[in-house]
Amino acid sequence: MIFGTTNWLAWIILGGLAGAVAKLITPGRDPGGCLVTVVLGIAGALVAGWLGRALHWYGPNDSAGFLAAIVGAIILLVAYRLISRRR
Repeated sequence: MIFGTTNWLAWIILGGLAGAVAKLITPGRDPGGCLVTVVLGIAGALVAGWLGRALHWYGPNDSAGFLAAIVGAIILLVAYRLISRRR
């Protein structure tokens, strides 16, 4: 369990890493700076955990791993780019 609910420092560090990897994987202009990258990674882990529980891949108390956080961050990055392009 990488993303526990009590270790906020791990959330920030691994969220930043997941967001950075997601930005490297997806081509195109990158929105925001370091703070957006960290938030993107953390939110990606939350989305991946929620989606995994909805699809019964994870149990009720399980959290998403690092690879799932990257996938969640990629999903959010693509959605963010689509929304920001329309403005």
